[in-house]
Amino acid sequence: MKFFVSLALGLLLGSGLARAETNPQDAGVDWLQKIAKVARGLNYSGTFVYHYGSQVETSRIWHFVDASGEFEKLEVLDGPAREVIRTNDEVRCYYPEIKTVKVEKRRAKPFPALLPDQLASLSEYYNIRLGDKERVAGREAQLLVLEPTDGLRYGHRFWADLETGLLLKARMINERKEAVEQFAFTQVTIGGAVDKQELKPKYDVQVSGWSLDSSGLAEPVSSDTGWVVGSYPAGFRKIMETRRTLPGRSTPVSHIVYSDGLAAISVFIEPLAANARAVQGVSQQGAINVYSLLVAGHKVTVLGEAPSETVVRMGKSVSEKK
Repeated sequence: MKFFVSLALGLLLGSGLARAETNPQDAGVDWLQKIAKVARGLNYSGTFVYHYGSQVETSRIWHFVDASGEFEKLEVLDGPAREVIRTNDEVRCYYPEIKTVKVEKRRAKPFPALLPDQLASLSEYYNIRLGDKERVAGREAQLLVLEPTDGLRYGHRFWADLETGLLLKARMINERKEAVEQFAFTQVTIGGAVDKQELKPKYDVQVSGWSLDSSGLAEPVSSDTGWVVGSYPAGFRKIMETRRTLPGRSTPVSHIVYSDGLAAISVFIEPLAANARAVQGVSQQGAINVYSLLVAGHKVTVLGEAPSETVVRMGKSVSEKK
């Protein structure tokens, strides 16, 4: 089995090198496809660091694949203790400080499985090229550079393991060429066996006092919110529209999400109480820009990993359907 896996990866890499001679953009897309596939199909374990804004967070990850599916454990090593254990598409988040386990469907893709399954359209909105070969976590890596063709999305740098294609480092670049977010392995073991005991939670939830919250398993019900976003970047498409009750809110909030495959932008619309005053303007939290404004007696909040120009443009285009 290992022989056939190695052969398949070798053929894929060889194909990418052959295409590089005629079209560098195609070679970059080949590498991105490889990164997306191997993150799901390889065994690996290691420690990585997440930088966002002025914050730094260290985590340990174990990833295991066999005939029965995909298994993963993520342990956050800084701050309050947290563990996230995934079995295929079911995710269990353990919060020992409040003795709560939250069960939900997998929606976000954590590092190193950051890339979407469908990558074909990215080449329309990003210039994709191969960079230099560099060392990351003691391993040789191929740098891929994604530069947006407009000023409405962030750029990306991906460092893929030269031997296997596993993503070793990822950096998000804003419109001022500044790094606003980065993931990077500091130590990683790729291939071989992963002890399934390592994938078990360290907390005994049968002990009195623990509670189970499975509300996250409910899929959002798609519904017409009565609102429309008139302007958003080319390549983004609406992937969700619903009405939901958020924590701390007494009335339902309209929620619309757009994505280009790499970035997601959320639009929230909620009625404003008669005597309430809403903060308006732009703020930034690490890689996320937030824009709030008032529209027809409602507070509109647009937030996402995109330049401030993007969230402002989308916010100003929100209106009630006629």
